[in-house]
Amino acid sequence: MASTDTPMFRQYASLKAQVPDAVLMFRMGDFYEVFFDDAKLVAETCELTLTSRNKGHPDAIPMAGVPHHSARAHIQTLVQAGHKVAMADQVEDPALAKGLVKRAIVRIVTPGVGLDPEELAPREPCWLAGVCRGDAGFGFAVLDVSTGDLRVTELDSLEALLAELGRTEPREVVLPLALSEVPELRVALTGLRTNTVDEGVFEPQQGAAALARRFEVADLTGFGAGHLSVGLGAAWAVVDYASGNLQSTLPHLRELRPYAVGGFMVLDEATRRNLELTRPLRGTGRKGTLIGMLDRTATAMGGRLLREWVSYPLLDLARLRRRQDAVQAFVDDGPLRRRIRDGLKQVADLERIAGKVAQGSGHARDLVALRGSLEALPEVADALRPVAALAPHLPGDLCGDVAEDIATWLVDEPPLQTTEGGLIRRGADEALDELATLSRDGKAMIAAMESSERERTGIGSLKVRFNKVMGYYIEITRANLHRVPDDYIRKQTLTNSERYLTPELKEFEQKVLNADEKKKALEYALFVELRDRIALELARLKALGHAVAVLDVFASLAEVASGARYCRPVVDDSSELSIEAGRHPVVERQDLGEKFVPNDLALGGDGRRLLIVTGPNMSGKSTVMRQTALIALLAQIGSFVPARQARIGLCDRVFTRVGASDDLSSGRSTFMVEMSETANILHHATERSLVLLDEIGRGTSTYDGLAIAWAVAETLHDQVRCRALFATHYHELLDLAAERPHVANVHVAVSEWGERILFLRKLKEGGASRSYGIQCARLAGMPHDVVERAKTLLVRLEKHASQHPTPQLGLFGAPRAEQAAAPVPRTSALDELLAGIDPDALTPRAALDALYRLKEMASS
Repeated sequence: MASTDTPMFRQYASLKAQVPDAVLMFRMGDFYEVFFDDAKLVAETCELTLTSRNKGHPDAIPMAGVPHHSARAHIQTLVQAGHKVAMADQVEDPALAKGLVKRAIVRIVTPGVGLDPEELAPREPCWLAGVCRGDAGFGFAVLDVSTGDLRVTELDSLEALLAELGRTEPREVVLPLALSEVPELRVALTGLRTNTVDEGVFEPQQGAAALARRFEVADLTGFGAGHLSVGLGAAWAVVDYASGNLQSTLPHLRELRPYAVGGFMVLDEATRRNLELTRPLRGTGRKGTLIGMLDRTATAMGGRLLREWVSYPLLDLARLRRRQDAVQAFVDDGPLRRRIRDGLKQVADLERIAGKVAQGSGHARDLVALRGSLEALPEVADALRPVAALAPHLPGDLCGDVAEDIATWLVDEPPLQTTEGGLIRRGADEALDELATLSRDGKAMIAAMESSERERTGIGSLKVRFNKVMGYYIEITRANLHRVPDDYIRKQTLTNSERYLTPELKEFEQKVLNADEKKKALEYALFVELRDRIALELARLKALGHAVAVLDVFASLAEVASGARYCRPVVDDSSELSIEAGRHPVVERQDLGEKFVPNDLALGGDGRRLLIVTGPNMSGKSTVMRQTALIALLAQIGSFVPARQARIGLCDRVFTRVGASDDLSSGRSTFMVEMSETANILHHATERSLVLLDEIGRGTSTYDGLAIAWAVAETLHDQVRCRALFATHYHELLDLAAERPHVANVHVAVSEWGERILFLRKLKEGGASRSYGIQCARLAGMPHDVVERAKTLLVRLEKHASQHPTPQLGLFGAPRAEQAAAPVPRTSALDELLAGIDPDALTPRAALDALYRLKEMASS
């Protein structure tokens, strides 16, 4: 018989066939075992020993195993590595099983449907996203299984869908196969766990009907979703996928939250990445990001909400000003702010605890943490109630009755296990108290029996012990066996002792053990009843959690504003953007060996809309541009901003084209990435947008790049008419200020000291006179001989340029008469020389040689 042709392996094969794309963890007693290729993968990923079943047999099966109590850590490692893990558990008592113990897949763990909320990043949501396409656009939905938060929207373009994927940063995405093959979407999903599911799951009418049944309503109008179509297909897809993975009806999912992206500033993925809102450009974690600097929240709920606000800046002035008023109240009253923050530090994650309780997975310590949180909130509310700007944000229901219920039943420090007793407070239940007394007195009776038997037998080392196999027994060492009374019944022989039973001991055992087991069973039943009662209050607890999170964010923003000298910006519906002494909120806090230099900036209104920014590399151009965008974003989430004063006319979108790198996953070069992102900006920017462009056109030949940069700048000024900062090393672009009424030149100043330069970091009017490239190369550590050679070549090139000035390009207007060069005679030799020159492939030396040869031919 082959080693796999056994009942156990047939059962394993049947379960594995249900989840062919998942690692199957197969419960066998106290272990989870994995077999075949799964075993090899798990052993390598989790650094476990790979062994085999039927070792030495030709059909030996690769195998690895982990104890069930440590399986969570290994499952988490597998999920973080991008794998799906299916858990097959024993679903009947082995002691009662006839033949092979029944097993079933009880849970599938994926990045978007985690094993336990405690293993999630507390200040980040864990979104499972659903994406589908309809006749009029795309449906998009996200579900956080840890809280039961389900949101849905509809988007009219692929570009809007990609922006929403970037803003929500889902851990996992479900979508139909056809959509997964769209190139742009495939690139956006790189690195994410994606799952293609049957197209029919996304059918809008089916989704609407299934969701209505799920929420037990006639239709979804009451949720504000009556107008949605394709979005409901996406929403049902994520619910169906999560339910299947969890083998659960998701009892904590009680509502659907539609939203419209039109109410928020649009931030595409390139902008989020370049501004380092939630992820650093290099490395991992939050260090160096806006959220890492801004988050001073006291609760995990507040941290998640602040992250959401940063991703969704408002366009609603009334909401913005209410947020500003609340932050102002905390800024103005430091003692109040500190008192509230201290109170909020006692509040646990109400949203995720409520989700666990509703799903029946919350333990006693979760409920005690919930009680402590609820008991801390009345003092917070009482302190804030007199503050006019904060009173509207206070929760109306503090769930005090829930706290009282928990306090009545649970001890202050319960054990983690809910089935081993020690959970319920004495006096809460009369029957339980009677069992507890019997169980407690039984232990005293055991001690008395042990003392009595020692005295009767004269054996001072006699002990009454207990284990789960034998129950209670008397243990006598070998040296004392001659003193054992006749009524002792030998039960077990050990190396150094004998174990005995007596009729009295067995009678006592039945009485005490039954009491102890009944006590544990009753305690667990009472605990489950309590948890079920609290689950009924899910909606109240979630509403309270959100209200607490809002207050926490206000206090956090005020804490940052007070500590870093932020001002309250004027936010209005004008087209102005003026900043006095603005600073980069993240860079100013970094230890870079120099003091941060603030800068003024003014754009919009009837004045200049496009600033051409010049200056050497490393001088701070990119910092000035990024801080402008971050100040606008902070203003539109309701925060104060790092400036002496600021006025921000609402920005509907912020675009950044800063820095570039090859996109190897889609085979695009640096230049193609740059052109694609610039094209996206020109297609979607409006008069209310803020656009930041850095060195457009540098990825191709000089004249091609200059022509593209000039045309882009003209389009921004003439057609888009947005507020824009355009950093460039093409000094020819400075002429644009003389040709267009709303263009101005500014530069980041430097000071020359011999052959060295000192970066002043100050933005000044006018264009830079030169780029200081060689000085920057020296600062960057370029070898001395290379720097010296570059200086020599530069002198030679500048001399040649002065003797043979190049006419202005046609796109800049007609050539200036005083700069027009004499026609170059056309000869066959000259044609041959020109035909053999590839400008993009020439080294500086070869270019000079070619120029000298052309000069000789032209003058001959």
